[in-house]
Amino acid sequence: MNFSSELLNKGNKTPAFSISVEGRDITTVLDNRLMGLTLTDNRGFEADQLDLELDDADGKIVLPRRGAVITLALGWKGQPLFPKGAFTVDEIEHTGAPDRLTIRARSADFRETLNTRREKSWHKTTVGEVVKEIAARHKLKMALGKDLSDKPVEHIDQTNESDGSFLMRLARQYGAIASVKNGNLLFIRQGQGKSASGKPLPVITITRKDGDSHRFTLADRGAYTGVIASWLHTREPANPRRKKAPR
Repeated sequence: MNFSSELLNKGNKTPAFSISVEGRDITTVLDNRLMGLTLTDNRGFEADQLDLELDDADGKIVLPRRGAVITLALGWKGQPLFPKGAFTVDEIEHTGAPDRLTIRARSADFRETLNTRREKSWHKTTVGEVVKEIAARHKLKMALGKDLSDKPVEHIDQTNESDGSFLMRLARQYGAIASVKNGNLLFIRQGQGKSASGKPLPVITITRKDGDSHRFTLADRGAYTGVIASWLHTREPANPRRKKAPR
């Protein structure tokens, strides 16, 4: 079993995964075939993406049907695995030689429902109550940071604005992020090293020796030497003016 990121294999910790398709655990079946597992965790309300790259040199892999639901959990061997949600297969790619099968699946995409424009006003309430109402409307569980729940909201209007846009605006106002993960509407502060419940997240230090490559690029294409502004005074149209400001 190899994950695409070898730097996860630090110390005595070895990455572990659990995968089920339509409720059937196929972890053991994939253990000797998995060449890469990539989970793309998107911010906001864009669907997350799961990519599985499998060795099909013997041609014995049965292609999963599109629409099949994959459940994923990740963690370390010998420790409890953390559920990462359910993903629906929507793309299958077979390449060779050597023969490889890539399965792409995406989480539920709430952009369609969250993009419906609404009219709503809140007065004398809290951030928690606002987020709770929107979560209930979309049948989502609420995962709200404890330090944000009781923040007062004197008045705020949602005028011809979607719930998604409104939540993003509210999140920026309070230095938070809003996103949907595994059926949960997250509304938490970023960069604090805490979960939505307020528990501290474990710290992992990555040093140079933990990676196998790096890339650093400097480019002059976006550089400039200065700016020139030209304008015309309406009272003196015959004398255009020009100002040059070096960098």
